Amino acid sequence: MKIAIIGATGWIGSTLMNEALNRDHKVIAISRGAKNIEKQGVTTHPLDLLTDGSIKDAVADADIVIAAIGGRAKSNHEIVSSTAQRLLKELPKSDVKRLIWVGGAGSLEVAPGVKLVSVPDFPAEYKDEAIAQGQALDVFRNSDSTLDWLFVSPAAEIFPGERTGIYRVGGEQLLSDDQGNSKISVEDYAVALIDEAEKSQHHNKRIGVAY
Repeated sequence: MKIAIIGATGWIGSTLMNEALNRDHKVIAISRGAKNIEKQGVTTHPLDLLTDGSIKDAVADADIVIAAIGGRAKSNHEIVSSTAQRLLKELPKSDVKRLIWVGGAGSLEVAPGVKLVSVPDFPAEYKDEAIAQGQALDVFRNSDSTLDWLFVSPAAEIFPGERTGIYRVGGEQLLSDDQGNSKISVEDYAVALIDEAEKSQHHNKRIGVAY
């Protein structure tokens, strides 16, 4: 399979790239700094999403697109929902029919009608990004695009750690363990997304993954 990863030089994007390569998939690495990636099995396509560069050209020959967009580096969080809109509009014009979106945990519910991002102890430094991801989720849900999309929220805490290959899949509610902790390593989050790329089990919805 050839997987186009938008945001491939970021923390999650680069982890996704490595997981895909370890499974012998080919990768199209798409980002502003993509030209600096030198890995076997990777072709690069520099693209700045703030310009009018062609997404269709960037994802040419890909079987599926995974987008890891956060806007944290430049605090331009508006890029999150605008990229979601672009992909919903432009990918159906390409040969790519499926998109997996790296989402946030902030829009998951911790109680009926109560989102994680609204709780008092939600970290202030991640709030703008969480709100932006929630707006992107609304874009997907309100779209009439023909694109087959999936929004994948991680646990409340995602961290560099061990690849165990173990995770659970949930829906709109934040997944927690028996001690009330909601965690997943970025490596296992990547496992979950590449599993979904391979198996295509969930469509046009949001899922959450956590231990």
